[in-house]
Parts: sequence; structure tokens; C-alpha cells
Amino acid sequence: MKSFVCVLVLSALALSANGQDSFKCPDDFGFYPHTRSCDKYWKCDNNVAELKTCGNGLAFDASDPKYLTENCDYIHNVECGDRAELEPPIGTSHCERLYGIFADEAKCDVFWNCWNGEASRYQCSPGLAYDREARVCMWADQVPECKNEEVAGGFSCPAGESNVGSFSRHAHPDDCRKYYICLEGQAREYGCPIGTVFKIGDSDGTGNCEDPEDVPGCEDYYGDLDLKSIRKSELLAGLQSSDANRANKPKKSLRPAPASRNAPEPSN
Repeated sequence: MKSFVCVLVLSALALSANGQDSFKCPDDFGFYPHTRSCDKYWKCDNNVAELKTCGNGLAFDASDPKYLTENCDYIHNVECGDRAELEPPIGTSHCERLYGIFADEAKCDVFWNCWNGEASRYQCSPGLAYDREARVCMWADQVPECKNEEVAGGFSCPAGESNVGSFSRHAHPDDCRKYYICLEGQAREYGCPIGTVFKIGDSDGTGNCEDPEDVPGCEDYYGDLDLKSIRKSELLAGLQSSDANRANKPKKSLRPAPASRNAPEPSN
């Protein structure tokens, strides 16, 4: 008798742990969310239910009201609601889970896109850093995880530039193409378009992106790179884009629109 009671208790615990160990298909075919787990779902085929699990780091997207879509997406893209349970993490180098987008632990402007445990490295543009909450690249000074030396490369705006509306530009000490913008005392790193470098202006805190040959000390910044070809290709790309936009615009008809069939005939 005692052993029978133990079996019942263990069965109850198993049911409580799994949350849902069986499922009755509402229709012959469909994909239905698990009641408690966000990365599990039920696949119904010929009215037979099969419990499925998304890849580690993915969750089942139950947004299809007809339950005909089988879709596992990144956890941060899925509204789990009360389905709060997830499988334990399976991590690899740079990947907290086998699937997902994760910030680098050492550099705040680097993040990793993980797919089946394989990590691909990405780096934000100069002056930006990866925000773990928004999951996009933002200004480094707006990302809490960035250390002071990582914001604008450690550059500090000159004293007295923290006033409201203050604005200035400053050359990078080592890279001809990069420069800093100080906006109300906050430094942000920028980069000139490819083919140009930053030229310090005549007044303090001014400057523009110019051709390398016009900037002393930066003439050979691009080495043997054919800048004329780059500029020509960019110009052609801009013209093609402009032509495409014009082609996609609806053309005005030169003929008058036909009268509606139900329009009344003009009276004399």
C-alpha cells in the first residue's frame, strides 16, 4: 500500500514539473502552445499530438490565431505571457544559449549572433555600442555597460562645452577619418564617408570631411585605394537609386478618367 502511495506522489510531482504531459488536439492539424513552457509546443497531425521543443534560445511563436504556423523565434521576439518556463541554457563560446544575439563581455561595441552554437561576430559603427535591452547599436554614452574609456574612445570634451546648445567638432588623435562631436559636453565618435578625411577648421571646434589631398598629413590615408572609382560607383549608385524612385512613382494619365457607369447624364 505504501509503495502504491509513493507511485501516486511521484506521478503527481512529475505532472507538476512537466505542467502538461498530454494534449487533446482541437483539430486534425495545427501547432499549439504549451500551457507553461514558452519553448515547447504541440504538433497535431491526423488528430495525434506530439510534444516538440524549439532550439535552445528559441521560443514558440503562438501569435497565429488559426494555429497553422510552426515558428520558433528568438526568445526576445516572442510574447510568452504566462508560459514562463524555458529549457536550461546550453552555452558555447560567446553564446549564452545555442540561438540568440548576445553582447560581448569585454567590448561594449561588439555583439554575437549565435545559430546552433556557432557565433558570428559583429561590431557597431564608430561611436556606437550594443544595447542589451533594445538589442540595437546606440550611442555609447547611452549604453550603461560601456566603461568611460569606451565612450568616444575615452575622448573628453574641452572644459566649458557643457552649456545647453553647445556644439563642436574635434579631430581624432590617430585616425584621419574619425572625429569627435561634442554636444553639450558629451563626446561622440563619428567617421567621414569613405574617400574623405577630417580636416580641422580655421576656428576651434570646427572642421569638415574633405579629400585627403587637401588635408596635410592625411594625403596617403587610403594608400593605393582608387578613390575616383569609389566616388564614381557611389555617384552611379545614387543616380540609379534616384532613377528607380522616379520609375516607381505613379505617372499622371494624360487622358481624362472615364465617367462612372452610375453617373447621371448631364441635363440640357
